[in-house]
Amino acid sequence: MTKPLFSLFPEVSSKEWKQKIQSDLKGADYNETLIWQSNEGINVKPFYHQDMLENVSTKAIPNTPWNICQTIFVQHIDVANGIAISALKNGAESIKFIIPNDSVSVDDLLKDIDLKKTTIYFEVQFLSESFAKKITNLGGNNQIIIQTDIIGNLARTGNWFSNLSADHDAFTNIVKLSNTATIDTSLYQNAGANMVQQLAYALAHTNEYFNYLNEQLSASEKQTFKTVFQIAIGSNYFFEIAKIRALRVLYQALAADYGFNTTCHIFAVPTKRNKTIYDYNTNMLRTTTECMSAILGGANTIYNMPYDAIYHKNNEFGDRIARNQLLILKHESYFDQVKNPAEGSYYMETLTDQLAEKGLELFKDIETNGGFLKQLKDGIIQRKIKESANKEQAQFDAGKITLLGTNKHPNKADKMADELELFPFVKTQARKTLIAPIIERRLAENMEQDRLQTEQ
Repeated sequence: MTKPLFSLFPEVSSKEWKQKIQSDLKGADYNETLIWQSNEGINVKPFYHQDMLENVSTKAIPNTPWNICQTIFVQHIDVANGIAISALKNGAESIKFIIPNDSVSVDDLLKDIDLKKTTIYFEVQFLSESFAKKITNLGGNNQIIIQTDIIGNLARTGNWFSNLSADHDAFTNIVKLSNTATIDTSLYQNAGANMVQQLAYALAHTNEYFNYLNEQLSASEKQTFKTVFQIAIGSNYFFEIAKIRALRVLYQALAADYGFNTTCHIFAVPTKRNKTIYDYNTNMLRTTTECMSAILGGANTIYNMPYDAIYHKNNEFGDRIARNQLLILKHESYFDQVKNPAEGSYYMETLTDQLAEKGLELFKDIETNGGFLKQLKDGIIQRKIKESANKEQAQFDAGKITLLGTNKHPNKADKMADELELFPFVKTQARKTLIAPIIERRLAENMEQDRLQTEQ
């Protein structure tokens, strides 16, 4: 064949497609019948066409290889080290240690781990320059990432570690040591923020750091600066892919404006918001699609939350199953073979552009009205997230959002009261805070508490 196959067929415009669909609807309204609106205010159409991309300004998303991470809370150093070594032997490619206090011996924790081959994340739940020095003194290895987020701590707990000035001073010194800052946006998703809010708050959160660090870092330090976004991925499959891509687009624009490195590192985890204690095996299906969204969206590192994480203490079986889900996606489903698979999809490019535009619009509004810290202090961010969460909760309560085994086809014989090793519900305790903290809450909590009461 000497002629291209598609030259034999006439092009069909989006206008012609729409006319054909309207004809087939036989009088039914096109908008009411086939277009639905997401909680982000995006109208999803029944088809997308190349000519719809004429005004789409999405920049090319970089090809990003992804690695499998194992997260370990360090309570006993020898135990944490043993879990890490076992995980690396069984498919993990990076390790994230959650460090609760500065008494942890980093040398003992990393014993027998090859730091040249393994990326190590340290999520430090306190603010300590001396501890950061211990980590960076391991050789300044680029494979080691210190995750420090003073604004994220303020949003989550309602308080600074010490106070605004002291925290920013310590933060600057830690950044100079590690040349890394983390923006934890998973809090916003787990608390019920919609995707536009997540993107805008991530950008405003980052802007607070860039505003402060702009005068503290040299031009060369800015270019080697690494921004790590920790994000939570929900079950709205295509929207979550687009959310990650939109985050990169927005970050590129913001970082370029300040002269910072425009490449960010995205650490993705499944959301807690849709996880359940009843019919808990369904959590594996949820986390699988969420990890797929993270991969296709271009996350760099993915930690898969175990199916029983919300009600069981960490255990080898749950960790192994969660890790195996990612191993199947990588080595049996070949999700590591195609880079940036969403690029060029009319639907994905349009969604990415719409989320980025709406996120940028909200970000500009936040900056016009004093910035992220001021709006946190005034309670505006908390109120907006709560409004979004209440809307989503009402949809769940009405059955418009389905969680199989909880508000759809529940198994009445399923008993969980004796299985709870962890308290899976929001804990309310009176404590003095500078601002109202942002509280994570699962959709199924009220329904689950009612069921648990009937088991007593």
